[in-house]
Amino acid sequence: MQLIQTVIVKQILTEESKQKLLEKYFAGKLQMQKEYEQLQFELKKLEKAKKYQSSALKTHFEKELKKRHDKEKLYEFQIEQLHMLPLGSELKEKEVQALVEVNVGDKWDEVTGQRTIIIKNGMIDEIR
Repeated sequence: MQLIQTVIVKQILTEESKQKLLEKYFAGKLQMQKEYEQLQFELKKLEKAKKYQSSALKTHFEKELKKRHDKEKLYEFQIEQLHMLPLGSELKEKEVQALVEVNVGDKWDEVTGQRTIIIKNGMIDEIR
């Protein structure tokens, strides 16, 4: 019989992986800044056109602006945290689903125990 089990994927922080994460976070932050500016532009454009006087529309734009601003702050926080982490730290990257074979006579605790995959520089380094 097979069971579906959640497996945690962790990444060991190296110079190479740290640099890639920093690039990813800076790109995400830049994208949020661009989207924020674009939304501000669209809102001003609609206000000048005076076609849409709806407060619901303005509320929607403000909600989207706040969402982008919050995501940008999250990226800033992640960048700060990454600078503080020492090399060799394990970072949780994601969770994946795996099929686990279960047979009569297997020890239940070993079969259902939390499994973890450790990645170092893009290669599987260890399976726990």
